[in-house]
Amino acid sequence: MPKKLFISVISQEKEKKGSVEFQVFRFTNKIHRLTSHLELHKKDYSSQKGLRKILGKRQRMLAYLSKKNKVRYKKLISQLNIRELKTP
Repeated sequence: MPKKLFISVISQEKEKKGSVEFQVFRFTNKIHRLTSHLELHKKDYSSQKGLRKILGKRQRMLAYLSKKNKVRYKKLISQLNIRELKTP
């Protein structure tokens, strides 16, 4: 799903930029941007640290959504094309 279409779907559903879905979407965009930056600048350790931090935040958000509403969680990970959380 294209980014613009997905963001409009989220806007129509929640109309809140504080929704879990919107925040995960923003984190995913930042992750893609940082990943492409790190492919060019392999020794940029500050960006690596920032990437790990954002990955952790997104993981915690997804875990929260998974506990609260499994249907919304499944829909979100399929739309963003990200892997499902590991369950212990």
